[in-house]
Amino acid sequence: MNARRLSAAIIGSLLVGASLHAQAPAPAPGTQTATPRREAKMEKRAERQQKRIGQGVASGELTPRETVRLERQEGRINRDIAKAEADGKVTKQEAAKINKEQDRESRRIRRQKHDAQTTR
Repeated sequence: MNARRLSAAIIGSLLVGASLHAQAPAPAPGTQTATPRREAKMEKRAERQQKRIGQGVASGELTPRETVRLERQEGRINRDIAKAEADGKVTKQEAAKINKEQDRESRRIRRQKHDAQTTR
């Protein structure tokens, strides 16, 4: 039963991550965003955190419930990134807010991966 839940959580997290990434609006043809470095940095970090969650699931360090919570928060951060990029530029204030959210999420991932709860 636990293996079934775990695989459902993994599949769900992959689908959520992929669908949120696909929903990010593309800039109009021929236009360059004002802050490509900021955007790339935020997106790379989101990918790394997603990978950390996946590693925690694969190793059994994250329970299905912990995974769902972390994935839900990652989804919120991804929506904030998409919203910030929607107008074609990410302001310093938007980048600072997203960075703070990502810092908080990184701490959550670490705490959940290193607590005593495991799926094995």
